[in-house]
Amino acid sequence: MRKLLNYKIACAALFLTIASAVQASDGVTGSVREVVAKDLSQSPQVANVAVVLWRQYRVARQEATLIAQAVLDAANQYAVSPVLLLAVIATESGFDRQAVSAVGAQGLMQILPAAHPQLIAASHDLTEPAENVRIGSSILRQYLDASGGDLGAALKRYSGGGKGYAQRVALRMRQFSASLDGSVDHFAKAP
Repeated sequence: MRKLLNYKIACAALFLTIASAVQASDGVTGSVREVVAKDLSQSPQVANVAVVLWRQYRVARQEATLIAQAVLDAANQYAVSPVLLLAVIATESGFDRQAVSAVGAQGLMQILPAAHPQLIAASHDLTEPAENVRIGSSILRQYLDASGGDLGAALKRYSGGGKGYAQRVALRMRQFSASLDGSVDHFAKAP
């Protein structure tokens, strides 16, 4: 069953890649080959996450790939589960990199510049997925460490004490885990 699901996800990713390449190339065969070759060189984990983002959140394919790569890179760098990061992003911004809250939190992981000036230099673009996810993951890792690994406490602190926030993230984690069927589990080194 797992092999069939992985095969379907791989086929869907390949279809999206080819369709996008054809659209981008305007019939130029060389461009199609270059785009397909470039996209096929990405890891299967990135492709799997990108397909889930496209299907469940209607994130454009290229944007979904950028976000997926940013999440997997940050998960490795900060030893945080990629499923946790995806769930936080889904809860915080719904994968809208341009999201800005009423209090000024920005981007995918809703980084509040005033609360974390030491992590945010003037040159950082918080709408850039790699920057936003890297900074948000760093903050979340700090909160996990400070709470002795207590995910509920870390999420409560991350959200500024929002009621029900940890439960919403936990629900999205279960949804992502089911959708990804363990395809990114080996990236998860810690909570």
